[in-house]
Amino acid sequence: MSKVVVVFHSGYGHTKRVAENVAKGAAAELIEIDSEGNIADAAWDVLAGADAIILGSPTYMGNVSWQFKKFADASSKVWFVRGWQDKVFGGFVNSASLNGDKQVALISLQTLASQHGGIWVSLGLLPSNKKDAQRTDVNNLGGSVGLLVQSPSDASADEIPQGDLDTAVSYGKRVADIAARLK
Repeated sequence: MSKVVVVFHSGYGHTKRVAENVAKGAAAELIEIDSEGNIADAAWDVLAGADAIILGSPTYMGNVSWQFKKFADASSKVWFVRGWQDKVFGGFVNSASLNGDKQVALISLQTLASQHGGIWVSLGLLPSNKKDAQRTDVNNLGGSVGLLVQSPSDASADEIPQGDLDTAVSYGKRVADIAARLK
């Protein structure tokens, strides 16, 4: 069994719900980046002890939230000593639009993981892209690099499409399984 940690920022609760579903699939611990872009000092130790780290952020203005970016910048202290070298990484992003620029935000998470010397895990699912596809289908948004989620701007966190939440659970399990194989 591997130790997986999901570290995320959530502006309005939607991304937190996604993080909870990813954590459910991975049997992971959650670390929430606060509204000022910080995590508790002890959380850095939890991340250091993880076999896998799954990064999550809402997509704001075509990239991760500034709070997530502050966390990423703070991780440069870990980067300098190669503290996350060879850890398994995954990532997810969430936005109101079906597409928008969430892929750009996801690639910024992948880049962060690569800068740390991490091993990135793709989504590993075929897209649900046939005429009869529904928003309740797994990978309805057609992600491949990582998990893409849509939360309509006028929807509560409880109204995130079920297919996206099911994809989140599946992705968390995939990251945990790969981390366990590499351990």
